[in-house]
Amino acid sequence: MIRIICLTEVGLQLARRLQHLLSETDTKSEVCFKPTPFIDSVQTYFKQQDSLVFICATGIVMRTLAPVIKDKYTDPAVLVLDEQGQFVIPLLSGHEGGANEFARQVSNLLENQLVITTANRYLNPIYVVGMGCERHCPEAVLQGLLDECLTTAGLTINDISAITSIDIKSDEVGLIALSKNLHKPYVTFDAETLGAMEERLSTKSDYIFKTVGVYGVAESAALYQAQQLTKNGSELLLNKQKNKQATCAIARSYSLS
Repeated sequence: MIRIICLTEVGLQLARRLQHLLSETDTKSEVCFKPTPFIDSVQTYFKQQDSLVFICATGIVMRTLAPVIKDKYTDPAVLVLDEQGQFVIPLLSGHEGGANEFARQVSNLLENQLVITTANRYLNPIYVVGMGCERHCPEAVLQGLLDECLTTAGLTINDISAITSIDIKSDEVGLIALSKNLHKPYVTFDAETLGAMEERLSTKSDYIFKTVGVYGVAESAALYQAQQLTKNGSELLLNKQKNKQATCAIARSYSLS
């Protein structure tokens, strides 16, 4: 049994969302909102080998479970989520108990950031550039904006995995030439696909939405490709920057090696 334990109304909303997403993968779970008595209830779940997902501070979890923790070979998987659902941490039984893989599943469902701290697993950052531009924007203008963004983010072009945009820019000569000369894949996505990133944009442009069907091309494309490359959540490392003819953003995700 997977038990999703939460203590606040905000946490309850996230718990119900996660429960719904798990149900779509045929995974059964139960939401436990303010279980009473808290310590006894949680320790009982743990002892009966339930996988536990806490939506609260890690300190609360550790103080509650400390008396019943035995070893990584017999303890069940324990994950911790923040109330905003931005991060998931496999807290106990990462390898042997399957918490790392369970956390990866939860991270994929919530499209958030997976944070693994166990030994022998390393998080490697993956960076993706997203760009938008006016039709027939010169390559030199795109290159100049990209250079500025890389400098601001503390990166070089060697750190970048791909340059991305929306599919109506799949034939944009400047973007194609830029990617080719930098020896980077140029990847585009349709508006429906990029629309899934809407709630994670730093800003939303009604004008861009009316024009191409998404509220932001550069950020959406970078965020989507970053998570596609790692199968983990993604985040904006550099919010949309722009000049008179183009926009650029950089997203980051992490892969396990």
